[in-house]
Amino acid sequence: MEALTWIGLTALLIALPFYYPRWRLRRVLAQPLPAEAVAVLQRNIPVYLRMDAGLRQQLQRLVVQFLHQKKFIGCEGLEVTDEMAVTIAGQACLLLLNRPTKVYPALHTILVYPGAFVARRAEVGPGGVVTPGHQSMLGESWDDGRVILSWDDVQRGAGDWTDGHNIVLHEFAHQLDSESGRANGAPYLGNPASYREWSEVLERDFQHLRHSAMYRQHSVMDHYGATNPAEFFAVATETFFEKPYQMAEHHAELFAEFLKYYRVDPRAWMSPPPPPPPEPSYDWAPHWSH
Repeated sequence: MEALTWIGLTALLIALPFYYPRWRLRRVLAQPLPAEAVAVLQRNIPVYLRMDAGLRQQLQRLVVQFLHQKKFIGCEGLEVTDEMAVTIAGQACLLLLNRPTKVYPALHTILVYPGAFVARRAEVGPGGVVTPGHQSMLGESWDDGRVILSWDDVQRGAGDWTDGHNIVLHEFAHQLDSESGRANGAPYLGNPASYREWSEVLERDFQHLRHSAMYRQHSVMDHYGATNPAEFFAVATETFFEKPYQMAEHHAELFAEFLKYYRVDPRAWMSPPPPPPPEPSYDWAPHWSH
């Protein structure tokens, strides 16, 4: 009898670390997002009030889970407030709507700086000589479970939802990209057959962006996306959510791939951009003097 008791206790101790977090999460998700947090989403995600009720409910639930599972750390003396945490969580969770996915399972910590921060970078020169260097950054995504953000730039992204620049969408797109094993512009698509079309479309548009960047031509997407395929995916994600009409017009097949992946159409949350002003016309005829 005593042996059976010990076996039962041992089994309980083994199972507890597995079931207790699930039990806690179920309890947390049973509670609605507080009204103060909903007000933050309304203020700092300009498209929130234009989303249908079902998507708003989804987003609130995702934010509850995000805030429960992730740790926020302020850097350089910054105190992370509830408004900061909810703003970052809300924008990050836009990428998860309608998708049967966990809430960034590999991520555990978000570090927030007041503004741009300096990161150490090793530069490899001729002959393989490595020189320590420093680079000013607005955000970073690491595959060790960390995302680093500049709060000034988080606010800037929240303030203008039409410029195609959003540091939260960018860095959390990298997190999604990493779920396939490494950040290479090909996130986990679920169906292996999907990768062929995905890679063909993204490779073609990536090369077009590289050409535009090389010759300094205008592009709907930021030229930073021409750096490598991982940055292209992150920049294209920013463009998809903030400039969907322009992306659909100029990169129709790429937009279609992102529709399938993100399973939302941001055009439903935004008004079409105003048409560009007409090109000036010069109606002239020669004047003959007599």
